[in-house]
Amino acid sequence: MDEVLTGLPPVVAPDCRVLVLGSMPGTASLQAARYYAHPRNRFWPVMASLAGVAVEAPYEERLAALQRAGIGLWDVIGECRRAGSLDSAIVRGSERPNPVAGLVQELATLRGIALNGGTASSLFRRHVQPQLDDAWTQRVQLIALPSTSPAHAAMDLARLREAWDVLRPLLPASGVRGASRRTQP
Repeated sequence: MDEVLTGLPPVVAPDCRVLVLGSMPGTASLQAARYYAHPRNRFWPVMASLAGVAVEAPYEERLAALQRAGIGLWDVIGECRRAGSLDSAIVRGSERPNPVAGLVQELATLRGIALNGGTASSLFRRHVQPQLDDAWTQRVQLIALPSTSPAHAAMDLARLREAWDVLRPLLPASGVRGASRRTQP
């Protein structure tokens, strides 16, 4: 049976350069009240490579490191009906989007919106993009990226890191100092 789920609050600093949007947190993330909490989700190892975030650091320290690197987190959907964690189980029509459009328009330093997976991309285009005026496209790149979810295990971590590396030029140079592909979980 599907249930109504409510997502997590945004983790976004006023000087955010890249906003990473997922679709809707999975069960492990909702239960832990932490983004990308499933132990097989590869988001944090990707952020280790991209932004120097220590995978083994406490959650609050990882969030602070993301913010220092110019990266914010949120989801396209704030509420929906879904059984389990899979995006494919989201009941179409039950989605209640987060006010992402308002946030995007408030963030003067925003240079990119990174969509974590195909579902986040399609939900963004359906629910958020129609609310944005054309001016935002002049300063903000919309980047669809492969999902870090364990359900998207066909892509290995090295290829996933390489795909997500497209965000590096959008980040402030000081935010990624010390970031290395060799950083391991």
